[in-house]
Amino acid sequence: MSKPKVLVFIDWYKPYFKAGGPVRSMVNLVDHLGQRVEFHIVTGDRDYTATSNEASVPVDQWVQGDANEWVWYASPSARSFAAWRTLIRQRDWDAVYINGLYSVWSSIVPLWLLRGSQQRRIVAIRGMLAAGPMRQAALKKRLFLIAMKVLGCFKGVEFQATNAEEGRDIQRWMGKNAKIHEIQNLARKRTGRTPPAIVKVPGSLRLVSLARIAEEKNTLFAIEQLAGVNGRVRFDLYGTVYDDAYFQRCNQAMARLPAGVEVVWHGQLPQERAAEVLSASHVLYMPSVGENFGHTMLESLAEGRPLLISDRTPWKQLTASRAGWDLALEAPERFRAVLQELVDMDQQAYDVLVQGAYTLGDRYLNDPAPVERSYNLFCA
Repeated sequence: MSKPKVLVFIDWYKPYFKAGGPVRSMVNLVDHLGQRVEFHIVTGDRDYTATSNEASVPVDQWVQGDANEWVWYASPSARSFAAWRTLIRQRDWDAVYINGLYSVWSSIVPLWLLRGSQQRRIVAIRGMLAAGPMRQAALKKRLFLIAMKVLGCFKGVEFQATNAEEGRDIQRWMGKNAKIHEIQNLARKRTGRTPPAIVKVPGSLRLVSLARIAEEKNTLFAIEQLAGVNGRVRFDLYGTVYDDAYFQRCNQAMARLPAGVEVVWHGQLPQERAAEVLSASHVLYMPSVGENFGHTMLESLAEGRPLLISDRTPWKQLTASRAGWDLALEAPERFRAVLQELVDMDQQAYDVLVQGAYTLGDRYLNDPAPVERSYNLFCA
């Protein structure tokens, strides 16, 4: 059987990484399936929020990647309907795989050019129809979805959901008869590490967040819950600032924290340093308003680091697994209580969480089923 030939549209791809989860999802997919699927990836020539081609990637030509994929890094001046039409017509593609909904060049233009065609089109929603994100710029997003449906851009399109909840979101906004493939995102390939040791003494806690500083990641909420904590706490933030006004509110909340509680922003963290930073902390603290997967959460579990997150991610029932807490954002007092519990925790109690987190992460990483489901998505 010949390899499926898949044309991919995505705003960012490696070596760029600042956009977080969607990029990581695509990189992981290619890493797992690059030997079995012929991926041609059309992407931008610069990172999230960047204004230049900082990595000096070759532009406006096919470049072979390190996982057998081919990548077209499009410069802004070379993007056009005609250029995209040429890329689409270059091969007989088994599928066109579109990441996200709202990008002009990675979503709207491909869907517009392919409307009414027999070409198989798959849109990976990437959490963009979840309740939390849909509340932000709500009217604009609703009008956009209506217009795209009226223009026929979603007719015959298939959708990828990473879990049942996202499947329901797709049905709500795209219609009950939408064709949905429920296939979870793939994790990084297993490295075989055991959980690194870390000292935990009562009265001290080190927290970390690996997410952009933005309203949808709930950074301000996370900082505010530290205001009533007694003990020595350090909260390290790694991520791009998306909204300067929101970041200013975060800084103001940091200034109101009690003595002994410190929040430090470090900017964006390269992906290859994620394991190192996670293992140097006690807990991943990310009460985001919604995640369709949560790659950082899985990476934290794989390092044996428990989670303190919201209940709006696929990582559920963490307490039962002794891997952390998934709490309702409507009950901020529960976050404050758990934070204090973590501060007061001794080594013995903390080690139970380390083992629980590692066991949960290991179970996910060693499951071959998601890889096969992902491969079958492009063979249908």
